[in-house]
Amino acid sequence: MIKILIADDHAIVREGLKQIVAEEDDMKVLGEAENADDMIELIKEEDWDIVVLDINMPDKNGLEALKELKLITPSLPVLILSMYSEDQYGLRALKAGASGYLKKVSAPDELVKAIRKIVSGGKYINQALAEKLANNFESNSNKLPHESLSDREFTIMCHIASGKTAESISALLSISINTVYSYRNRILEKMNLHSNVELTQYVIQNKLIEM
Repeated sequence: MIKILIADDHAIVREGLKQIVAEEDDMKVLGEAENADDMIELIKEEDWDIVVLDINMPDKNGLEALKELKLITPSLPVLILSMYSEDQYGLRALKAGASGYLKKVSAPDELVKAIRKIVSGGKYINQALAEKLANNFESNSNKLPHESLSDREFTIMCHIASGKTAESISALLSISINTVYSYRNRILEKMNLHSNVELTQYVIQNKLIEM
């Protein structure tokens, strides 16, 4: 039996995924988490065959949660589930240790197939993401500004754009407020932006956060 842990902050989404999996005799959702901290606790308490992780979590960015998970159980495969296109998050998720990337709209048709492939040791990516991986080894001239950011910079950019204060970001990521400001200044410099307003406009235009 394939033991599945689902981490998504929307109960309706979790229920929908459970119903998809329920049709299979050899796999079952045996754990649910509505935030990253709960997911980490369940990973520490039980052995899982795969984690299906939403890229958007209320307490931590999915990439941060993925990296924390990999520190605890490096061999545990993770399928990232996202409303965003592969261009926006797919490559970054794979680099962070994910075994696959699946858009939520594709879950009804592809979730079971993705889980089987990943649990058997494979990777699950679609053609668009495969091309993105191939292009990553070529020229960097066509990269968007946010693609030059580190994962931590990318996470802080999204937090700023979503309206979080430096104090709340500091508490969320367990870093000092001065460090948050240092990251913010570095992000603006790298992306040739001049204010939080411009940064927020960029993030919204490129659909990097849910609105």
